[in-house]
Amino acid sequence: MRSTSRLVLFLGLLCPLVLAGCTGSADQDDPASSQAAATSAAPSGPVAAVCDKVPAGPAAAPAGAVSVAVTDDFAAKVRDAAGATTFWLAPGSHHLGDDRFDQVQPKDGDVFIGGPGAVLDGRKINQYAFTGHAKNVKITNLTVQNFVAPRDEGVVNHDSGDGWVIQHATIQDNDGAGLMAGVKQQVLDNCLRRNGQYGMNAFSADDDITGLVVRGNEITGNNTGDWEKKIDGCGCTGGIKFWSVNGADVIGNWVHDNRGTGLWADTNDNDFLIEGNLIENNDSAAIIYETSYNAVIRNNTIKRNNLVDGRDYADRGDSFPTATIYISESGGEPRVKARTSKLEIYGNVFENNWNGITLWENADRFCNSPANTSSGVCTRLQPDTAKCAAPAIANKPLYDDCRWKTQRVDVHNNRFMLQPSAIGCESTCGRMGLLSNFGTYPDWSPYKGDVVQQAITFKQGNTWHDNAYVGPWTFIATDMSHVLGIGEWEGAPFNQDARTTYEPGGGG
Repeated sequence: MRSTSRLVLFLGLLCPLVLAGCTGSADQDDPASSQAAATSAAPSGPVAAVCDKVPAGPAAAPAGAVSVAVTDDFAAKVRDAAGATTFWLAPGSHHLGDDRFDQVQPKDGDVFIGGPGAVLDGRKINQYAFTGHAKNVKITNLTVQNFVAPRDEGVVNHDSGDGWVIQHATIQDNDGAGLMAGVKQQVLDNCLRRNGQYGMNAFSADDDITGLVVRGNEITGNNTGDWEKKIDGCGCTGGIKFWSVNGADVIGNWVHDNRGTGLWADTNDNDFLIEGNLIENNDSAAIIYETSYNAVIRNNTIKRNNLVDGRDYADRGDSFPTATIYISESGGEPRVKARTSKLEIYGNVFENNWNGITLWENADRFCNSPANTSSGVCTRLQPDTAKCAAPAIANKPLYDDCRWKTQRVDVHNNRFMLQPSAIGCESTCGRMGLLSNFGTYPDWSPYKGDVVQQAITFKQGNTWHDNAYVGPWTFIATDMSHVLGIGEWEGAPFNQDARTTYEPGGGG
C-alpha cells in the first residue's frame, strides 16, 4: 500500500461537464480535467431565500372567483360551492370553527388564492387546514399557521390528495408536518418553516407517491418539537421525510437550520434527483437515503451539517462515522425501474461538515428480520415478507432479494473541504465510511459473520473516484477497525479514489 498520495492544489476549477449535466468521468489522463467536475454547478449562496419574501397575491378577487372575507365561514363556502371553484381570501386573518376537527375540504380542481397578507390561522385549536382526497387542488399566496396536527400527520393536504400544487405559500408554526404529499404534487417556491415535526411528510398509506416535484422552497427551522429526544430513535424528524416515493425531483431548495436531517428518504423510495440545493446548518445529516433505490445526488452545496449529532457521537465515545450524506442499505438496482440504475453522488461541494459520505449496510437488517426498523415492510424486489424466512432465504433469489443492498454507489467529482478548527472538532470528523457490522442476528440469518462486510466493500460495485480533498480526511473500510489514510484507501485491496487530489494541510 502507498502511505502518501498526490498533493495537488485544485482551487478555482470549473466544470463544463457537470454544467452540461453529464454523468461521465472527466478525462482520466488529465488530473486537472478530472477535478474540474468537483467544482460543479453547485450553488454558492441561498438558492431559494423565500421566507418573508413570498410574493403577495392579487389585491382583488380574480374574475369569476368567490371572495372569502375574514368574517365568512370559509369551510362552509367551500362545502357549498361546486368543484373547480376559485376562492380568493381577502387580506387579514381567517379562522375556522372552534372544534379541533373544523377544516376545509376542497373539491376536485378547487383553487385557493390569498390576497396580500391573507392568513389561515388554526389558533392552536384546529388540527388540519386542508383535508380530503380531492384532486388537482391549488393553493397559492397564502400563509397557513398555528394548526396542531398530531405526530406523523399533516396540516395541508392532510390526506395526500393527488395533483396538488402549493406555490408561493408560507406554511409555518404548525404541529406535525406542515404539508403532506400526493401523486404528482408540486411544491414550488414556498416557505416551510418552524413546523413541529417536518416541513413536509411525503407519505401515503394507499400506494407509492409518484411524480413529486419539490423546487425552489426554503425549508428551515423544522422539528421544533425535538421528537428524536421525545422518542429515542424514532427517525421521524427533519426538513422533509419521504416514504415510498417512486420518482421525485428535489431541485434548487434552501434546506437549512432544521433540528434533525435536512432531506431524508426512508423505506422503498426510488428514482430521486436531488440537485442544485443549498443544504446547510442542519443538526443531523444533510441527506439520508435509507433502504431505498436508484438516485442521483448532484451539484449541491452542503455546508456545516451534522455538527450537533457529530459532537453527540464524539462526546459519548462512539466512533461510528455519522455522515453528512448517509447511504444506509440503499443503492442502484437495475431491476427497479428508474432514470438511473445506480446511486450516483457527484459534483457536490462539501464544506466544514462533520464527516463526509458513509455507505453503510446493517448485516442484521433485512426483510422479516427483527432488526429491520421498517417493521412489516419488505423490499421492492420481494414484497412478500413471509417468503423471507428460513430455510428459503438462504438460497437465491431470496438471498439477494430479501435485503436492501448498499450497492452500485458511485461517488465522484465531489470536493470535500474541512477545517477542523472551524467546527470545533479534534479527531472524529473528516471521515468517509464504507462498512458494515459483523452479522449476528437473528439465529436463522444467512448473513452472519463478515459476509456483508466483504460484500459492501469489495463485491457490490461501490466506488469513489476523481474527488478532491482539502483537510485531514481519513477513511473507514469494511468495519470500524480499519481506519485508513488516503494512501491505504487508494491502494490494494480497497483501490478507491483513483485520480483523486488530496491537500491535507488545506484544512488549517
